Amino acid sequence: MNLEKYELKGELIPIVTYPDTLLSQVAKDVTEFNKDLQHLVKNMLFTMYQAPGIGLAAPQVGHGIRLFVLDVDFDREEVTTSSGKEEFRFSGFNPKVFINPVITGANGTITYEEGCLSVPGVYEEVKRHQTIHIKYQDLKGNFHEMEADDMLSICIQHENDHLNGIVFIERLSNLKKNFYKKKMLKEKVR
Repeated sequence: MNLEKYELKGELIPIVTYPDTLLSQVAKDVTEFNKDLQHLVKNMLFTMYQAPGIGLAAPQVGHGIRLFVLDVDFDREEVTTSSGKEEFRFSGFNPKVFINPVITGANGTITYEEGCLSVPGVYEEVKRHQTIHIKYQDLKGNFHEMEADDMLSICIQHENDHLNGIVFIERLSNLKKNFYKKKMLKEKVR
């Protein structure tokens, strides 16, 4: 799968929402790098762009494996077609795929208002490392490492948390965490 020539095609995958227990489980390593994995990644990217979001982890779509996709660079613009129909136009794709990621170093702190596709409508300030060093595998199983800072660093840490069974509201104060947990449980009952 050539990510540089990514086309906005795929199938929407339902996103698991908090407090579903799938989101609190630690994901398992990916051991098979095959067409099924490529298909999942393609559909995860499609789902992420349509949501819209800038990152999506496999546990958020019901797959307990150590995989996430992200794109902190793409643009999404609402346009009106010549027939008067409202639709979205996407540009500036820069999708990234992280398989079996391990954050091996971190420096500094940054606070940013985060949201999450699994916790719709909730945005809160979260403190993260400003710069990280990460090792990971690509779709073919090749190993890579990179430095990331600012927004890319924040997004990687947020998605990596999902692989460890942590939703971003778990990083809030106990008061806020309990408030959102009760609120989301009430909404699930409705």
